[in-house]
Amino acid sequence: MYRILNSRLYVRSGIIAAGLAVINNPNLQAVERPNVILIITDDQGYGDFGFTGNPHVRTPVLDSFAGESIRFSNFYVCPVSAPTRAALMTGRYSLRTGVRDTYNGGAMMASSEVTIAEILRSAGYATGHFGKWHLGDNYPMRPIDQGFDESVMHLAGGMGQPGDLTTWPRRDSSYYDPVLWHNGKQEKYYGYCSDIFTSEAIEFIEKNRDRPFFCYLAFNAPHTPLQVPEKYYNLYRNTDPSAGFEKTDGPFPQMTEKDREDARRVYAMVTNIDDNIGMLLKKLDDLQISGNTVVIFMTDNGPQQRRYNAGMRGLKSSVYRGGVRVPFLVRYPKAGIRDIDIGSAAANIDVLPTVADLCGVKVPASIKLDGISLLPYLKGGKRDEKDRSLFFYWTRHSPELYTNIALQKGRFRFVGNTDFDAPAGNFELFDTGQDPYEINNLIKDHPTRAAEMKKELDLIFMELTGSENLIERPRIEIGNIHENPVILNRNDADGQWAVWEQEEIFGFWRVRINEGKYNLRFRFIKPVPGGGKMMVETGGFISQMENEINEADLIEMKNVYLPSLKCDFVPFYLTGSKRIFPLWVELERID
Repeated sequence: MYRILNSRLYVRSGIIAAGLAVINNPNLQAVERPNVILIITDDQGYGDFGFTGNPHVRTPVLDSFAGESIRFSNFYVCPVSAPTRAALMTGRYSLRTGVRDTYNGGAMMASSEVTIAEILRSAGYATGHFGKWHLGDNYPMRPIDQGFDESVMHLAGGMGQPGDLTTWPRRDSSYYDPVLWHNGKQEKYYGYCSDIFTSEAIEFIEKNRDRPFFCYLAFNAPHTPLQVPEKYYNLYRNTDPSAGFEKTDGPFPQMTEKDREDARRVYAMVTNIDDNIGMLLKKLDDLQISGNTVVIFMTDNGPQQRRYNAGMRGLKSSVYRGGVRVPFLVRYPKAGIRDIDIGSAAANIDVLPTVADLCGVKVPASIKLDGISLLPYLKGGKRDEKDRSLFFYWTRHSPELYTNIALQKGRFRFVGNTDFDAPAGNFELFDTGQDPYEINNLIKDHPTRAAEMKKELDLIFMELTGSENLIERPRIEIGNIHENPVILNRNDADGQWAVWEQEEIFGFWRVRINEGKYNLRFRFIKPVPGGGKMMVETGGFISQMENEINEADLIEMKNVYLPSLKCDFVPFYLTGSKRIFPLWVELERID
């Protein structure tokens, strides 16, 4: 008999039910709620579209879509993927959710968080997720644990990464014919990844055409590895991505030949995405549901490689605008509003409250939102946000005081890349109304403003870094009825900084273990020599076993008793003075 430790899930369900009791109102039930499709791409920068001024990339579908949409021209996200997605799903700054990094165990969102999928599903929506998740690969953090009825996903932050254990071994062909995870189970798929995710999304839409649905289509492209079908690459084979920008207003980066080749491949992947979005939009037309379907398009951060980025400073991982400003398009034909540019600042934290408003669903009052509803803009009006502040940060592993951190307030951006005890004068201050490329540091010209912005930044930073889910970091649950066996992967491993595909490195997983007997399997990157010991540290004791098999890349420990624990799960193979960390660990409860 399984014993469930994670009682917080039941508490959360009660909160959602109480907060959404409004859906029992018969007047609201009579209103036809719109479908919602949220599309996000991975590492596609602001400049990777025709409608943002790039003469090389071919995006006819999205260019046309932009002309039919409400366009937010000052829309912001986080500098990297997982934080952007946590904020997108919850309407809260990522640090509140426990998400602090893209790996190092920092891309796991606390199960207590209430997602947009949970809110809409409680209001009768069918919910589907297709593509990248990057907010935890095990129970209770998977899409199917966080409000999605249907999910087809890869693991970790990208296909071909060490954390995505089914595609990583294939390296140069990881985007083709992958083994993906369908509702928590491995399943073989055929074709190119972006085509697969779109096809699965379209099937979900067809199946739910007669009820309101929420479809989250999260492309993993054009993230590295830059793999793309030959027919798309051939469109750009002879393109010089650095040519034709002599008359652009902003600075243009120096591009090496590798940069140019990377840009060709990125543009090819982008055109493939454009074609796929075209197929999805056509399906809405064919099903005659386009009018009542809200379609949102955005990207998750700036470009990873140097190429055209509308003159903005910074790339992916940077808090300068080039790392965090992305397109945000909303098309809702039934509302009758289209082809409008909105220059007011908006951000990924605004998506949940906006979608909830569009769908006539109340967000539980118990949830502390950082975002605001953009519905007044979508209706053609405005809201007073001149004093609104937006906070940005990212550093590897955990937040660092005054490293890659920024506060935006109105047209001013206050940026820190300095020491932990630095005064305001060591920061940068930009007036983006006059200087959208963040070239001229005005810190000495506005000391009072700089001091005020630093004080506000300090307050926000201290509040967020004191969040419950950051202090008590999310844990994977072992030995439950929802996921057995559990496979712990490298993306969710913590320990030494930047645990990736190293062998001799200290790593562990934060877990909750249900008492029971387990079979354990340890996969290594390279075969380990015989004569060593397999060691597993859980809480206050170690389980160990002699290994006599020489050159083994898989070691098994059977019938291991583990008590009820909340602990760090620390496995390693001890051979001489070497401690070798597994690539992944499988724990199967057998009692």
